[in-house]
Amino acid sequence: MSILDEPIARLDGTPATLRDLTSGRPALLVNVASKCGLTPQYGGLERLQAAYGDRFTVVGFPCNQFLGQEPGSSSEIAEFCSATYGVTFPLTEKIEVNGEDRHPVYQELVEAPNEKGEAGDVAWNFEKFLVNADGTVAARFSPTVEPEDPQVIAAIESTLS
Repeated sequence: MSILDEPIARLDGTPATLRDLTSGRPALLVNVASKCGLTPQYGGLERLQAAYGDRFTVVGFPCNQFLGQEPGSSSEIAEFCSATYGVTFPLTEKIEVNGEDRHPVYQELVEAPNEKGEAGDVAWNFEKFLVNADGTVAARFSPTVEPEDPQVIAAIESTLS
């Protein structure tokens, strides 16, 4: 089964699959948090969505596993993302990306190596996984790699051709 077929609820609680959220397009999957030093990356993620949204999507996965930096309820997360960064890309329910309760989508994602050749657990908020339209991982980027970094842009564009 492809990770695209894994059930995952939208932030508002309605059932979905990753395929529903990506509309069958390549996607950048990012574990996000509202109270992290990297939270301003929401701005870059939204700019990617605006630039490529007709052929690509960003999907945010709120996660509270890193120093409790996503403590809010679904409605608080939605309000923060909309009011602060104008987020239009889909957000999922809050999930775990590491450990025993890791969401099945992330069980597969963490097998992919990042730009340094390292696979394994998600290191921190805003780790980025680029997936092709078929759900295979095309690239993984460490949390400190900005969404609009040239290597991210080049990887996104390679999935669109």
